[in-house]
Parts: sequence; C-alpha cells; structure tokens
Amino acid sequence: MHGTVHPLQPVIPPSVEALSVVVHRAQVPVWMPWPLPVGWLFTGVANAGDDRSGGRATAVACSGPGPLGGMGELILVAEELGVGLGARYAGIEGPDPGPCLDIEKPPQTKVLAAGRPTPLWLLSGTPEDRAVFAGEALGLWLWAVVWPEKSGILLYDELVLADLRDAGAEVELVPCGALSPRLIEPSG
Repeated sequence: MHGTVHPLQPVIPPSVEALSVVVHRAQVPVWMPWPLPVGWLFTGVANAGDDRSGGRATAVACSGPGPLGGMGELILVAEELGVGLGARYAGIEGPDPGPCLDIEKPPQTKVLAAGRPTPLWLLSGTPEDRAVFAGEALGLWLWAVVWPEKSGILLYDELVLADLRDAGAEVELVPCGALSPRLIEPSG
C-alpha cells in the first residue's frame, strides 16, 4: 500500500565516527547548520535505508541555547519522497507534508542550503510543542523540526545548512553533545 519501506536504522550516540558512517552511506544530503549557532552541539544522527541501497533519509539533531531562552533542539531531515522520516519527527500522518503544507502562501522563511536560497513553509496541524518547516532542496524534502515551538525563530536568522557529504575534514571539528532523546522518540 505504501510502496517501498526503508528501515530506520538504530540511533547511536553522537560522535564524529557515527556521523561519518551515516555521511558515507547517505544517498541524500546530511544537513547541518554550519557553522553551528553559538553554544550549539551535534546531538545525534539517524537514517533510513538499507545496506544495499544506502541511506534514503537522514536526520541530524543539534541542541543549544534557544533564541528566546531555555534550551532549543533542531532536527534537520533530508529524504526522498515517500520515506516518512520527516513526518515522524513532525508528528503528522503520512510520509510527506501533504495538506499541512500550503504552498499557495509565500514561504515563512528561507535558509541557505548547499549555497542555494531554499524557501521553507511553516506546517499547520503539527503538535503544539514544536515548529515544523518543510520545503525542497536538491530535489528532496528538507524538514526542520524545532522544539520548543518558540525556538522556531532560529530559522528566521539566515541559517546556513551544509551537506556534510561535501564537507571533508570539517566534519572532524563538529562539537558533540549528549544524544537527543527526540531522535528516538519525537513526542518525548
């Protein structure tokens, strides 16, 4: 009924080595804010896909001081159409943004993804504890899921996203923090 189902691989604690493994097997971008916002850390990576076809969806978690106080968390997802990893973190039904995305209205924000201005729309119908933005980058879905919802203001601050598949030695410089429990259970 849903077509090919790409398995979600086990989430492992954040480290440069874990990130490198996902980067090398990914068939889609591995987006990370670069440079990371001041005080922010890489807090985990997840991917969906198998050993034969490689990663068809990636999710990178980062956390740090929220722009309006408290702690903020951000998960960036890149995925092929129909995979559903972004929808899982967004807390919506179905594999894609579907009716939650209103492209008839102008996008609420833009990020710079792989050097290209990339519009993102704020999705409706998502849980109140998070802000969810989605758009298209390099012909694939780009999701930005932010907790708490007020930390979504982070995406209005000219966020620059790098595809870590193109980063080279810079990946070795990624500061790591504790594993984000949101990678394992988004509703937690």
